[in-house]
Amino acid sequence: MSTIGYTSWAVDLADVGPLYPFQGSEMLMVALGVIFWLGWHRMQFIREDEHLKRASKRALDHEKVQKSVERY
Repeated sequence: MSTIGYTSWAVDLADVGPLYPFQGSEMLMVALGVIFWLGWHRMQFIREDEHLKRASKRALDHEKVQKSVERY
């Protein structure tokens, strides 16, 4: 399957031109990837912090802990 009209790669690649789509926008793609990556980690940090706060509030309920221990 050829996307640039060549049936054989036995040519001088300097004459072929772009070999893949969006050539020249690599820095934009890297910047968008880094922004997405940092945003993802920030969202995960916030969600996990909320989860840990809720879990610590439940863990501090001494009556529930005592009942669980006595049950087993």
